[in-house]
Amino acid sequence: MASVNAPASVRKLRSTELALEAEKTALSRETILLFVGLAVAAVFWVIAGLNYLGTLNLQLRAGEGSGANPALDFFVIGMLCFMAPYGFAMSAKLRRIAKIEERLPDFLRDVAEAGRFGMTLPDAIIVASTGRYGLLTDEIKKMASQLEWGVPVNTALSLFEERVPTPLVQRVVSIVARANEAGGNVADVLSMVAHDTRETQLSAASRQISMLTYVTVIYIAFFVFLVTIYIMAAVFLPQMITAGQGVSSSSFGSAVTLAYGFVPVLFLAFMVAVIVHAVGDGIMAGVLYNGRFAEGLQHATIMLAIGWLMMRFVVPILNVG
Repeated sequence: MASVNAPASVRKLRSTELALEAEKTALSRETILLFVGLAVAAVFWVIAGLNYLGTLNLQLRAGEGSGANPALDFFVIGMLCFMAPYGFAMSAKLRRIAKIEERLPDFLRDVAEAGRFGMTLPDAIIVASTGRYGLLTDEIKKMASQLEWGVPVNTALSLFEERVPTPLVQRVVSIVARANEAGGNVADVLSMVAHDTRETQLSAASRQISMLTYVTVIYIAFFVFLVTIYIMAAVFLPQMITAGQGVSSSSFGSAVTLAYGFVPVLFLAFMVAVIVHAVGDGIMAGVLYNGRFAEGLQHATIMLAIGWLMMRFVVPILNVG
């Protein structure tokens, strides 16, 4: 009854707090995609195991029968289902956060300028929210709306930090919140934080440009590895099978033998090597480029898909008859 008779501003503040609590407890879209991808991947991995045991005979490439190759096909599809949704969704989220961070120094400078006119920090944020800051504009307007509804400024800053959970935003929010609690000239602190944030962004951009060379080298090395396997499977190994069959059927067959029967096993080892290299190199490329594991999953998905498609549908099948 008391909540019904409360002023409109208090009711609005309480509803905002409830909405914020619900936002905190809800799973993010990326986490949901991770669990869904894992569930779908588990189904394909079970099919892969049953194919390997011979219980199922599902083939993506006709004429192979059950065994290791069809099992690897469904194992790779399961890995793609596990890595692709989360990797691409998280990479898109990180790119959005980078776009938001890009205009953060401009916003801090505008808040500092408003503070020099005698405004408090909440009022300065509300005034600065009328500006244009690209993707950051929506986040600033959310924070300004919360401040207008009576949310404490430190709470609004903390909620902004939760929506954009990056080390840069966390550092900025921590400094601004401490400066606001300590009192004094917050405008000078905001100006210094804006300058430091811009320098940090320039340093990160320079690092990414330098690391792009290493990422390119990783991709080139992986594709050279695939081309080498294709040349061996298309030229060298068939000649080895032909030579081995010729020797075994000749008069020297009892004295000289070529172990050409192991060629399919060697080809299977190539397939496993492609899977390991694709996942490992892709994760390394993402970590080198921006230090994010999710970015590595995106690169690993691309490499694994290309490597698997080439090994299974471009490289010729080697049969020992």
